[in-house]
Amino acid sequence: MTTTYFSPEEALRIADDYLAANWGAMVEDIDALVRIPSFREADKAAPGAPWGPGPRAGLTAGLELAQRMGFSATDLDGYLGYADLPGESATQVGIIGHMDVVPAGPGWTFPPYQVSRKDGYLVGRGVVDDKGPSLMALHAVNALRQQGVLPYTVRFIFGAGEECGMDDVPYYQAVQPDPAFLFTPDADFPVCNGEKGHYEGTFVSAPVADGCIAEFEGGLAGNAVAGQAQCVVRGEVGDFPAADGITVSQEAPGLVRLFAQGRSAHASTPARGVNAIGMMVDYLLANAPLAAGERQFLEFEQQLMASTDGSTLGVASWGEGLKDLTHVGGVITLANGVLTQSIDIRYPETVTGEWLTEQLVAAAAPFDVQLQDAHFQVPFLVDAQSPEIQALLGAYVQVTGREAEPFTMGGATYARVFSNAASFGPLFPFGEHPAWVGRMHGPDEGVSEETLREAFRIYVVALANLMRLEL
Repeated sequence: MTTTYFSPEEALRIADDYLAANWGAMVEDIDALVRIPSFREADKAAPGAPWGPGPRAGLTAGLELAQRMGFSATDLDGYLGYADLPGESATQVGIIGHMDVVPAGPGWTFPPYQVSRKDGYLVGRGVVDDKGPSLMALHAVNALRQQGVLPYTVRFIFGAGEECGMDDVPYYQAVQPDPAFLFTPDADFPVCNGEKGHYEGTFVSAPVADGCIAEFEGGLAGNAVAGQAQCVVRGEVGDFPAADGITVSQEAPGLVRLFAQGRSAHASTPARGVNAIGMMVDYLLANAPLAAGERQFLEFEQQLMASTDGSTLGVASWGEGLKDLTHVGGVITLANGVLTQSIDIRYPETVTGEWLTEQLVAAAAPFDVQLQDAHFQVPFLVDAQSPEIQALLGAYVQVTGREAEPFTMGGATYARVFSNAASFGPLFPFGEHPAWVGRMHGPDEGVSEETLREAFRIYVVALANLMRLEL
């Protein structure tokens, strides 16, 4: 077969023909991946499955699908894997998607681990983050593969540890060079050329003896606003008044269960959510006979939860390129009398992780709270006018007919850990979806079929555009 180049118009025709012939099978591929509950279980790690059996199974399924399409697949000891489509040149255009997901959690009205189709939408854990979009990009490569030999080699990298810190990529980069350019279908269109710094840590209370709180848990992931929280406190149901968003029930003689219902949101856009941990903290401070140590920690919690822009922690910041700082308290636990609370901060280029640590330690100290396990990833920013970014942007404009500019965001994707990369779709900055369709990381995670179809078209045209560049 001869080396093949495509104009945007030719690429779009190829995409539409492929969709007409294969859409049903593409949805079946998504369903096959969604049926794998591929969330990390550290306690079940094993050789070849460092993130547990779920991510292991998801990675295997992704690599096998690529092999069936004609890619050569390599498994890097279960940390992640990659599949190559050789081109005329060994220079690589890369795509990376992830096969791991966050746990389903409570609140679903659809089965979380299968694809449900309703009113033109697909619902299931991973349909939008990131199994559905990954398969759209993989099928986009396949659509061009069927037309001839591409100028550049395409490497599709299947991540297995994105949701818990992206600690799979260092294993890859220890043995493989970065592609000449790479995109990840794990954000929004038109194209994201920069991401805020990502700071994570854990606030820890002093041990509390004979406290009022017997159990406390809230949130499913550190990188999301906690949609639900619950605790068991000592007392009788009559001691705890009703409150908006708080359910009170008798757990057992002398024990009362409290349940808070908030609204989940991604940590990069915390203002969209309502933090159930914050709701529970406010309720406990107002109504529970707390021990001194409990009250002290919860008063710090209240300060942490009182804003999402860092202002109540003394770290509010702004940068011209990456805009405002945001923060969220995602997961709270109680074990052996010690309360712990995660914090997730997305920060602009004007501050550093070291400065954030200094400020957070100072904010927590008056409450006898310690900051532990603090770590961060620095911001990244790619020139919006680079040929690669403009090639992706051009595909978006060609397919949608909408003029647009690259943007930056607070989300953390694989793009930040590669030398020349961008995050690219699959979601659009326009349009609404029904109230019953959930967001990524939340219950009833869903995406419209037309969104995925349109993303597929854009990925085909974008790949064709990249193949015409000098990389």
